[in-house]
Amino acid sequence: MNRDDVNAICHAFRGATAADTATELDSWKVGGKMFACFGNPDATRVAVKTDSAETAMMLIDAGAATKAPYFHRSWVSVGFDADLSELTHRIATSYTIIHNALPKRVRDAL
Repeated sequence: MNRDDVNAICHAFRGATAADTATELDSWKVGGKMFACFGNPDATRVAVKTDSAETAMMLIDAGAATKAPYFHRSWVSVGFDADLSELTHRIATSYTIIHNALPKRVRDAL
């Protein structure tokens, strides 16, 4: 997997938009809220949100992810070398968490 593959996964979600890299982190958003972040052009990992700090710790303890630096404890960092289905699942879960937290009027407009 590489950055282009991860971008393709993120792009497939309804309402997902890539952030303007000239003014922001290299990230993907839905309804203006970030669900995936690369941090820099040479990154080999993507930061994604989990449903809780406990889930994040479980993923870290299991070796499926690492702590996402500079993010809340409920975010983890998943390597591009992760299994495709696991990486896709983590990104989809992050998208769903962020999407479902949006106001209904924003979700309906996507």
